[in-house]
Amino acid sequence: MEGAFTRRIPKSAQAQMKYLVKQLKSTKAAAQTLGISQRTVERYIVGKFKRPRRDLRDRIEREVKKLWQPQIWAKARKKAASSEGLAVSTRARFGFTAEPGTTDDAWIRDITQALPPVFADRLFTAREQGATDHQLQQIAADGLAQMYFRDNNWRAHGLGVEFTDVEHIEIEL
Repeated sequence: MEGAFTRRIPKSAQAQMKYLVKQLKSTKAAAQTLGISQRTVERYIVGKFKRPRRDLRDRIEREVKKLWQPQIWAKARKKAASSEGLAVSTRARFGFTAEPGTTDDAWIRDITQALPPVFADRLFTAREQGATDHQLQQIAADGLAQMYFRDNNWRAHGLGVEFTDVEHIEIEL
């Protein structure tokens, strides 16, 4: 989804933390959002702390991306949900359930598939409503089942697709 941005997000932890504090209007709000102390936020802002541990670095980056270029993000979201759809690239275990005797064992597949606007809208709506990663993955799995495995419901009617052991999933506008 970062492909829609016209500028890159700040790189350093200090710049990212300053951006979060500016957008959230206080160090206290930034600390609560990140699950750290207000004093830790202040230490990043003044440059006393420079390299956050991996989990904190990921949380900071995720929060900055949520707030980065909101108008461009809204425009790209509207376009994906109304006309263009999005692309899902994943490496995961896919298995199938169908009529007795036709079940296929699950195996790891690399799949990149365009999904229609209806799935983009479902994903964005669920994300805004605070859906969990598992719920978002299930929506993506439903889209992959329909478009990749059932060829937009042209074949394999009634085929149930199981989407497990997700190694990675990327969604691009």
